[in-house]
Amino acid sequence: MDSTSAHPPHDRPDATEAPQKRHPASSPASSPELADLRMRLHRSRRQYPDFPSPGILFEDILPFFADPLLHRSLIRALELQVTDSYGQKQTPDVVVALEARGFLFGPSLALKLGAGFVPVRKQGKLPGATETAAFEKEYGKDFFQIQTDGIKPGQRVLIVDDIIATGGSAAAAGSLVKKLGGTLLGYLFILELDFLKGREKLDAPVNTLLSSQEERS
Repeated sequence: MDSTSAHPPHDRPDATEAPQKRHPASSPASSPELADLRMRLHRSRRQYPDFPSPGILFEDILPFFADPLLHRSLIRALELQVTDSYGQKQTPDVVVALEARGFLFGPSLALKLGAGFVPVRKQGKLPGATETAAFEKEYGKDFFQIQTDGIKPGQRVLIVDDIIATGGSAAAAGSLVKKLGGTLLGYLFILELDFLKGREKLDAPVNTLLSSQEERS
């Protein structure tokens, strides 16, 4: 997803739409295996101060994919988060991932969960009939699209992306799922920039593996 890996100082205003009522996260998973995987991933991510511009702290998740053991750990952690949060009988029928970094792990997670995979892309990049939703960026509007046959009415859908920042793009993806008649189970992110309060814009449970609020030891 564009620009979500870089976050501004805490006093920079949020440029997305006015917040909706906060939807609490699902109960955090507490299995020892998941806790161990989270710690392994937490220690492996990289942070770059003042990138791509001064005052920005860039969160780099690419080390998770450079090492096959870390990659496997990431997919397993996401799988456990889903099954612990929703139960074996409520796992998604479809995993929807946001362009672009959600595509790095969305298909693999869908395969592990026995679910289909559907991409949400920027306007003009998908062929055939599509639905469109707008979302606010720092310097104007952008648009997401999904193919109209990607989700069948009543299918359970999980939306995934690498990072939740201001929440506008994830909310747009949620609106697309609902336009197609899908049942939105919730959202799953690798990282959350807590101080931007993006989850307040989302109207389904939010789960994240890691938080960027605390310094790594």
